[in-house]
Amino acid sequence: MTEKKTQSQLQDERFRMVQDQIVRRGIHDKNVLEVLRKIQRHLFLPESLWAEAYDDNPLSIGWNQTISQPYIVALMTELLKLGPSDRVLEIGTGSGYQTAVLADIASEVFTVEVLEALQQTAKSRLQELGYRNIAFRLGDGHQGWPEEAPFDKIMVTAAAGEHVPKALTEQLKEGGILVIPVGQFNQMLIVGVKHHGSLETTETIPVRFVPLV
Repeated sequence: MTEKKTQSQLQDERFRMVQDQIVRRGIHDKNVLEVLRKIQRHLFLPESLWAEAYDDNPLSIGWNQTISQPYIVALMTELLKLGPSDRVLEIGTGSGYQTAVLADIASEVFTVEVLEALQQTAKSRLQELGYRNIAFRLGDGHQGWPEEAPFDKIMVTAAAGEHVPKALTEQLKEGGILVIPVGQFNQMLIVGVKHHGSLETTETIPVRFVPLV
């Protein structure tokens, strides 16, 4: 049986995670680094996985879904260029860890999840942790959240096939930023900036996400 780690040990691992996995890979946004040092990633996992919470890889959260590798969470958040007044749409609540990262930096987060059991678990966890600037929706992420649009920033935490869903582009403010993995077998993380009603996209790194369902 694996020996349970103390809170002090988990904190030490969290700080090492930020330094070794994130800073050394080139993430420099001070807000992102501060938030990742603060948020207890293990709380977004089953207790049986706490010993692995700060490892350099994604982990299963059930329902064929994963919590992303810490570096990918940091990179996607940095690419959004979040500010304290931003209203953010997140597609794919998942464990709620990325949601918490966004909510600690931005003004408001609107998060959409298609799997009810996953959404309820994440919602309860985030509310217990004291987050009050997150709105939750159960539904198809391809449709976004039109009633709350437009958004300053949009993050998609699942692979959207070969194209960015049209509704997400429509719901992004002019000049706003969208970060999304695209592709099926060969996925690429792209950054889109909205100009004159359409997205100008830039490819960043190859990634592997579960599909947007």
